[in-house]
Amino acid sequence: MLDFDYCNPTHISFGKNKIAGLNKLVPENARVLVLFGGNSAKKTGTLDEVIMALGERDIIEFGGIEANPTYETLMQAVAVIKEEKIDFLLAVGGGSVIDGTKFVAAAALFEGEPWDILLNWGNNVIQALPFGSVLTLPATGSEMNSGSVITRKDIQSKRSFMSDHVFPKFSILDPTKTFTLPTRQVANGVVDAFVHIIEQYLTYPVNAPVQDRFSEGLLQTLVELGPQALNNPTDYDIRANLMWVATMALNGLIGRGVPHDWATHMIGHELTALYDIDHARTLAIVLPSLLDCQRESKKEKLLQYGERIWNITQGSEEQRIDEVIARTRAFFEEMGIKTRLNDYDLNYTHVEEILTKLEFHGMTALGEHQDIDIERSRHILERSL
Repeated sequence: MLDFDYCNPTHISFGKNKIAGLNKLVPENARVLVLFGGNSAKKTGTLDEVIMALGERDIIEFGGIEANPTYETLMQAVAVIKEEKIDFLLAVGGGSVIDGTKFVAAAALFEGEPWDILLNWGNNVIQALPFGSVLTLPATGSEMNSGSVITRKDIQSKRSFMSDHVFPKFSILDPTKTFTLPTRQVANGVVDAFVHIIEQYLTYPVNAPVQDRFSEGLLQTLVELGPQALNNPTDYDIRANLMWVATMALNGLIGRGVPHDWATHMIGHELTALYDIDHARTLAIVLPSLLDCQRESKKEKLLQYGERIWNITQGSEEQRIDEVIARTRAFFEEMGIKTRLNDYDLNYTHVEEILTKLEFHGMTALGEHQDIDIERSRHILERSL
């Protein structure tokens, strides 16, 4: 196992009717900016429930944060914060709203051009406004980590940052808030969480059986419950377990002491920025082909993954790896997510466009061994067609 430090300061309040506890979680004299996405938070009554729970505090609402939160929209929220002297933020929504709120929290107190936060991966963030979240869409784990991904529309750039200053102070996870989610969003959430785990697990062995078994248990839960969630939208136990898996997938725990990959995410980000494909769907496009191209460097963990998750024990090593990749792709398809670029009307011409963006953004040495250069990315994308 590799050496590591681990600290996660986020308070999790999990279960039914936990929104009522906001009154105890938010400072009594806070001026609160409530950030949310589209109309779903209003239509489902969640936003009204939040406002009621905040009591007599001064509250301003800021809606319209996109599914891929944009720098342009978030800077409008920063302007509101400065004008209204806001001192606490509350995100109500899924990972996109929470990611956006993290950037707003950092940008509001940042001296200089806030885009530099993204250009420097958050290493220049020295302070941020405190914030909490009410999670309505389990997928990204943003409710319990310090990472954020932001899109800038004018230059078609999607970048991420991390900072210990943007851990949520608390996050409320009420599984009943997921009952009304569209099937597409549920499927996206399952696949997003699945690939988050894979990025931290399916690399190379470092004698970390504790982390491996944690990851494998989470993967097995997603494989078992993911399809059930599509067919049983109001089953509390299914939704509760999926919500907690998505949080555990990216709250930092399973990734401590092991190498990470994240190449699937970096390539996927370009697909979203260029063609507005759902984040999870870009991951489902890229991962199977990446595993195929990286089969030699990932061989030991691919075989372990195949045996422990898919019960693949027969055949030669190459045959077993072929089946592992096929089963992974089939799981994504079972969740209703297409896994080929041509399913999204993309072809060889678009591959060149993606590669140009990868090179422009410096994504020329990806993966746990940093051996995925532009030419290897080309092979991955071409196999994804």
